[in-house]
Amino acid sequence: MPRLPAEWEPHSAVMLTWPHDETAWRPQLAQIEGLYTELAAAIAAYEPVLIVCRDAAHREQIAARLDAADIPSRQRHLALAPSNDTWTRDHGPLTVLDGDRPLLLDCRFNGWGAKFPAGLDDRITQVLHQAGVFGDIPLRQQDLVLEGGAIDTDGDGTLLAMTRTLVDPKRNPHLTRAAIEARLAELLGTRRVLWIEEGQLSGDDTDGHIDTLARFCAPDTIAYVQCQDPNDTDFPGLAAMERELQGLRQASGAPYRLVPLPCPAPVLGQDGQRLAASYANFLIINGAVLVPVYRDPADQTALARIADLFPGREVRPLDCRRLIEQGGSLHCATMQLPTAVRLPGTHRA
Repeated sequence: MPRLPAEWEPHSAVMLTWPHDETAWRPQLAQIEGLYTELAAAIAAYEPVLIVCRDAAHREQIAARLDAADIPSRQRHLALAPSNDTWTRDHGPLTVLDGDRPLLLDCRFNGWGAKFPAGLDDRITQVLHQAGVFGDIPLRQQDLVLEGGAIDTDGDGTLLAMTRTLVDPKRNPHLTRAAIEARLAELLGTRRVLWIEEGQLSGDDTDGHIDTLARFCAPDTIAYVQCQDPNDTDFPGLAAMERELQGLRQASGAPYRLVPLPCPAPVLGQDGQRLAASYANFLIINGAVLVPVYRDPADQTALARIADLFPGREVRPLDCRRLIEQGGSLHCATMQLPTAVRLPGTHRA
């Protein structure tokens, strides 16, 4: 029986897809590469980072950046695959475990319901696997459109998901919710799906990925975005989501411990439109939690609450104002690989 491990379980690496001048990052490439270098260094302080480079020349440029940042060669693995964009959470592999044996699942990615070109991103995992990046770990390609940011797991058979990011005529047009639940059970070993219907952040292109809204922090604990300003346009949906979360029950029948995370003040993009700034988009790694911050007074409240949720892990902030310019934050840009996944075939720079 397969099992999708929780993010807090040990990793062998975290995967990133690096920006380049053929992505939407082109107008601000220097700034976003600086942020990605900071992110790679933060991850490498605790575990290796697998970086997807567009081509050999791109790889050499990235290697020079990592050298300048004093990131040790043993902590970085540089692989080649063409890419449309950088949202690794949604185009990277989902790793399930059957006992100690890993299996990589390559689900379809179609640009969040065909909103953006994604043909190259959809093939990244297959390209890496064919190049030997994941060694002899088997890969199974799936026709289910399933973005990693659309689900969150407690590691014990329960998933949290926003219905409209899976049950969607532009993602899985021929599948009902019941059919999708059956596929999730088959692929991920899921025994329960806790479906959420309400809540979305302004500026979010994903239709409400759960990793921007509510996250498991332990099997009995969910952290979630709470809006306390009734005049905020996001308030009605987030308040409705909060009520839904309050009605959820653990497999034992007990309610979940719910921990609210604040909303920062609206962050506006260069076009004046609101961006999807969320503290729930944190990344759990070996020994630490990396938390997106936005130079807002609420940063400190969010950091303190997340620190309480993960005793024994260092909490490290990363300024993600640049990252949310393209609609995602820290968790969206990353995908963890459990310890059973080794990277023997990857180029080391």
